[in-house]
Formats: sequence, structure tokens, C-alpha cells
Amino acid sequence: MMKWSKIRAIAFDLDGTLIDSVPDLAAATNATLVQRQYPPVTEALVLSWVGNGAQVLMQRALSYVSAMAEDDPELQLLLEQTMPQFMHHYGEHLQKHSRLYPGVLVTLQQLKQAGFKLAIVTNKPYRFTVPLLSAFGLDGLFCEVLGGDSLAKMKPDPMPLQHLLEQWQLDESQLLMIGDSKNDILAAKAANIMSIGLTYGYNYGEDIALSHPHAVCENFADIEQYLL
Repeated sequence: MMKWSKIRAIAFDLDGTLIDSVPDLAAATNATLVQRQYPPVTEALVLSWVGNGAQVLMQRALSYVSAMAEDDPELQLLLEQTMPQFMHHYGEHLQKHSRLYPGVLVTLQQLKQAGFKLAIVTNKPYRFTVPLLSAFGLDGLFCEVLGGDSLAKMKPDPMPLQHLLEQWQLDESQLLMIGDSKNDILAAKAANIMSIGLTYGYNYGEDIALSHPHAVCENFADIEQYLL
């Protein structure tokens, strides 16, 4: 049976776990849509589209406003033309409205002081992940930062977590994944590591408990009861 006491390293998701970034993602999505002469969409819709990386977010947005199927070849062409615009707008809106969730900074500092190795494993492009961590004073806390484009595959594929196991020469029982989305829990299961699901983030409107993580927490600081 897996034991919390064996954990030596923790991988954290970013959006919806450490940072509430949907307001800025929505602003960038709408700036892009308006530039392409489409109507803007609600923040609630953008929230339902995040979790699989920037390209999938924009694919879902364009499908919604154009009424084209996500796998329509015309939509794929439109997506290729639109992505540079989205990347530009998101770079402009990176931390205008985003905020840290309560308890994140203090809890991360306590975990680092307690000797845990900390990593970011996000599907957000790497070029946006690093400045966002820096903007919130989190950049010095992580030994490794993996964006959605850092490796050949992203969550829910286990590759980023397997990379950490290899990099840090850890046994599967020593790594924990913490996130708000089923992609985080699926990746953890595929890597055969433990996971904690957070209820407050972005999970396509689904209860994170349905993905069966090893524990479910309502607040970020609640993870301490398993680790400290």
C-alpha cells in the first residue's frame, strides 16, 4: 500500500492549482477572437475550455464562435493562422488579472523548507510558465519546471512525471502529483504515483473526486496534513 511518508518530491499543476489564471486567458482569447472579427465569449466558457494547453483552448474557442467541428480541416487551418495572435495577446495579458490561490506561497515555502523537491508540471507553454511563476515570487521554489511543450507529450500522458522520476532517480512511491484537473490524476495513475485532487480549480465542471485521486482537498493548505 502506498504511504504518504514515502513522498520525497511533489509535482504541481499551475493553472487552477497554484494560480487562478482564467481571467487573463479569457482576456487573451477575446482579444484574439475580436482581432479575427469574431464575437467575444464569456469567462465561464473559457474556464470550461482550459486544461489541455493553449492550442486546444484556442481550438475550442474557434470551434464555438465559428460553429465548425473541432476536427474540421478548415478549423485546423484557421487555428494555425490564429495561434501566433493568441500567443502574442496572452504574453500581453499574462498577469494582469491572475492571482495566487489562498495559502499557496506559504504552503510551498513550508514544503520546500521541509526538504521536499518541488516541480511544476503544467500544460501551459513553457514561455509563459516561467514569467508567471516569477511574477508571483514562486520561481525560486521549484527545482524543475516543465511546460506543455517541454517534452514530446503533456498530461494526461505520464511522460512529464516519468521524466521527473528519472531525473531525480526516485521510486514511484516517492513522487506525488497535485492538481485540479482529471488530466493531473490520469497522468499520476499512468505513472503509478500518488495524487491529490483540488476541488476549487478548472476541471470541465466535473467533481475531481470522480477521477479517484488518493486524497481530495478543498484548500491548498489542506495538503499539509498529508505531508508535514
